[in-house]
Amino acid sequence: MTEQRDRVILVMCQTGRESEDRFSYRKDELKGLCEAAGALVIGVVTQKRPAADPRTLVGEGKVFELVDLVERGEATLVVADRELSPAQVRNLERYLPCRVIDRTQLILDIFARRAVTREGRVQVEMAQLSYLLPRLTGRGAEMSRLGGGIGTRGPGETKLELDRRRIRTRLAGLRRELEAIARQRATARDKRLREVPTVALVGYTNAGKTTLQARWVADKGGGGAITGENRLFDTLDPAARQVRTRLGHPYVVIDTVGFVENLPHHLVEAFRSTLEEARHADVIVVVVDAGHAPSAHLATTRRVLADLGALDKPIITFFNKVDTVAEPPGPDVGALVSLYGSARHGDLDELYHAVERQLELDEVHVTIHAREDDTEWQSLLRGGRIEHAETTASGEWRMTAVTSRKQAHLWQQMQRDGSEHDNRHP
Repeated sequence: MTEQRDRVILVMCQTGRESEDRFSYRKDELKGLCEAAGALVIGVVTQKRPAADPRTLVGEGKVFELVDLVERGEATLVVADRELSPAQVRNLERYLPCRVIDRTQLILDIFARRAVTREGRVQVEMAQLSYLLPRLTGRGAEMSRLGGGIGTRGPGETKLELDRRRIRTRLAGLRRELEAIARQRATARDKRLREVPTVALVGYTNAGKTTLQARWVADKGGGGAITGENRLFDTLDPAARQVRTRLGHPYVVIDTVGFVENLPHHLVEAFRSTLEEARHADVIVVVVDAGHAPSAHLATTRRVLADLGALDKPIITFFNKVDTVAEPPGPDVGALVSLYGSARHGDLDELYHAVERQLELDEVHVTIHAREDDTEWQSLLRGGRIEHAETTASGEWRMTAVTSRKQAHLWQQMQRDGSEHDNRHP
């Protein structure tokens, strides 16, 4: 992006039997993506037709309307609502006095802006080069031009004069680097999973996952967390934060990269190791913006989770931002439970309890019978507390305690194992 904001005109094609509501939703999302890239949308050209024009996306009459709008609005960029072929880009740019990019390039540009860690930058560069590779033919000198603005942000090279061989060589090197990073991530994840259970926050971009994680950390005393901003793809790199139950048992809450409908497959492949944090979590919390196409966003999230093979995990759906709607959406029938609230302003105790119940870290009352010389029961009270204790006529201790459900199950198993051992050796 240059210091001066790009002035953008959207060109959109409503094809087939696409409903007006659906088309309006896509238009609003494309505007949001442009704003996330720092651009100013000054106009929209739309056309309804049986299928997109293979030469210019929209018909010739609409192309001339687009030219007029670009000239009158002094637009610097035209963004198409779907992935364009190299021929379509060339044909449109023959008419237009400005650059033309498609939705995929726009999303790649946003990801390039947001990537902070080495892993994020490698993933974005891979996606950019994968997108660029089939589009080299016919671009000629245009590919060697360095410029500013959306869609011109390079994939990390000082020059863009890359032929197919050089791009493939670079891609191979990036894949090796990403595989090494993925191995390191897997090692860290395995260590974390051995130590504490994990909860993954997943959902459509800008649903409030980062804000929810920050609130979770604040409420559960786990240290600092980054507060999310109201923008698409605010978080690219998964952030893991440890929190604790009231009894002090730790677990980790992971904020993952947001989804978007028809996420470019280049990005899905590049970010697979990052997205797989959800597949390895013990519980998945699907975060949905209650006031912004919740059904469509929920469907997109489920498709991505299905692609990752993560639908077999316990899923809790949290409809966020209910304070912004007059009537909350209906429950998610595919989730264990649907909860409603506001990550910024609401009481989230019900959500915390539902998650901790699935992790078996919620509080339960247990009665312990133990001999005076028996110390095994003490393991039950790691993080727990005794509420009442007394001795019985037989000289045993009888205690009422509060502990986690997981610790209570372990204690019950120890008692069963001990009983079986006594029966085998009278």
